[in-house]
Amino acid sequence: MIRVHLCGIGFAAPGLATWPALRALLADGARYAPGSLEHAVPDALPAAERRRAGATVRLAIAVAQEAAAHAGVDAGSLASVFASADGDGENLHHICASLAGAAPEVSPTRFHNSVQNAAGGYWSIAVQSHAPSNAVMGLDGAFAAGLLEAASQAAIERRDVLLVCYDLPMPPPLHALHPVASGAGLALVLSPQPGATHLARLALEHAGGGTAEPTAMRSPELEALRRANPATRGLVLLAPIARREDATVLLPLDGGGALRVRVDAAR
Repeated sequence: MIRVHLCGIGFAAPGLATWPALRALLADGARYAPGSLEHAVPDALPAAERRRAGATVRLAIAVAQEAAAHAGVDAGSLASVFASADGDGENLHHICASLAGAAPEVSPTRFHNSVQNAAGGYWSIAVQSHAPSNAVMGLDGAFAAGLLEAASQAAIERRDVLLVCYDLPMPPPLHALHPVASGAGLALVLSPQPGATHLARLALEHAGGGTAEPTAMRSPELEALRRANPATRGLVLLAPIARREDATVLLPLDGGGALRVRVDAAR
């Protein structure tokens, strides 16, 4: 059993640009109406890096900024885990198209944006961080894999850890290989002890390879959003926090099994 405390959240999905917007929707039980994907411009990135970074990286940095600000911590001091199913799919599409052309050439900028830890690198530049940073994948279980990694670091190393999960739909024909319905990003700041912005205590354990279904959202509209993106699999974790109620949720892991998380929400 891994026990940590949640002290900051950042969020962006179609029609929900911030964690306060999502929290209000979840707490009030209002009907979710999808809109366009909007998020804050990541002003922490220097101008040159902002021009080089693709839309996927900018989304990741935006929700990371919101979570760190919400937690009231020095962003540069946070260890970080960046979790994504596909990384920068648009950039990968352009590289594949270039290599399939008559004169295959790949620009250095596209090449360095193609690696899975690109978002973590841009984040380190943005907040001038020398803290440890790593990247995990996990397809549709990317959020659960990232949460397990980040919580393990927070509990074992006794330090605050930033988790950022993010994905945008890939262009065709790559989209058919892993169809992500809409873009979204979710960031959490986890701590080994409760702080001034304490939101919940989390207790995590691997649920094994049983047949239990992952926890679903109560409303059909929010359930569709949960299924739309690997990052939004984390909605079931945020719902009890917004409602200030306790819950146990199952988060799917790629390859079978699930991560069981007990949520003791702050009152």
